[in-house]
Amino acid sequence: MTSDRLFTPHFFVMCGFTFTVFLSAFQLLPTAPFHILDIGGSTFASGLFLGFLTYSSAFSAPLTGSLADRFGQRHILITSSLALAAFSLGYAVISDYRVMLVLVIIHGIFWSGLLSASASYMTSLLPEARRAEGIGYWGLSTVAAMAVAPSVGLWIYRRGWVWLCIVGAILNLVMAAIAWNLRGNGTMTRPVESRNGSKRNGLLEWRVLIVSFSLFLYSFGYGGITSFTALYADANGVTPKSIYLTALAIVILLTRPLAGRLGDRFGYKRVFVPCLVLICLGLGLLAFGGTKGWLIASAVVFGLGFGTAYPVYVGYVMQGVDADRRGAAFGAILAAFDTGIGTGSTSMGYLIQHFGFAAAFGIAAGLSALALPYFLTADRFVKRAM
Repeated sequence: MTSDRLFTPHFFVMCGFTFTVFLSAFQLLPTAPFHILDIGGSTFASGLFLGFLTYSSAFSAPLTGSLADRFGQRHILITSSLALAAFSLGYAVISDYRVMLVLVIIHGIFWSGLLSASASYMTSLLPEARRAEGIGYWGLSTVAAMAVAPSVGLWIYRRGWVWLCIVGAILNLVMAAIAWNLRGNGTMTRPVESRNGSKRNGLLEWRVLIVSFSLFLYSFGYGGITSFTALYADANGVTPKSIYLTALAIVILLTRPLAGRLGDRFGYKRVFVPCLVLICLGLGLLAFGGTKGWLIASAVVFGLGFGTAYPVYVGYVMQGVDADRRGAAFGAILAAFDTGIGTGSTSMGYLIQHFGFAAAFGIAAGLSALALPYFLTADRFVKRAM
């Protein structure tokens, strides 16, 4: 009989691994633009650092996820962690911002491997009956790291860019050490029979990729939120400027584990569908106004939907994915999600500049409104094709 125990030692080890991953990443990402400006780059060039990383990760994720299935999640985690340590040390000695922008594209490939392999490995640890709940709790490791890492990174950066890169490299080596001691390999090198009896060993989980376009439609708005809600607050005289992101983080921390449990108990699709509605409403509230009241109301509504949507979506998708294809499936999910965030963070700047904040967030709300009918249509199409 399979145990439904969720909080095992291996679960907490992976939470520690993920916390370290994002502690390292979110020390680098907010400070790299400042360093690019310091070495002669423009504001546009500094914004390309995160954009290149995001798109490189998104486009390579299906490949790196499939490699995790073929060679083992543990091997990919070790290799990616060591590569990220090398990139951190490389950034320390590079004095040309153009070289940094080239390097971050390669960085993004290994970053996607790290994310796909860790998600696949964590899924293998979770009891199927509590999968969304487990992913929800695991996701809190990311939220916790993102809450402290930028402040720590900026504090270290004031002591010097080289020190920041050295600390990042040390954290990446810690990640490699944790991955080295993980249980098992997760390696699947031979084609196996899928649930419908066919051999499945291709590069892409195209069924997951098709349905996951719904994530692109709503993560576009999230890209705009992360990049421009502080500017929106400032334009309306709201203090503190970070009030939206702070309220959003609090809502996600409080609701994600409980919501994941609801998905496990009552059905992932039943919970995911209202999440898409809440995401659209939350973005719509931003289009109505940027006062403190509107910002907080939007953060609460959007946070309820956005914080719950990912774990229950993963729980729903993984019901139809064989164990040896989880890396490829997470690669497809990551490709859609990160492409949406990257497109939103870059496009919203143009929209705000030419049409204003309200119109830009209104367009984001309109795109997110398409996520629900697209998901229902694509889901039916995929089920008929299986």
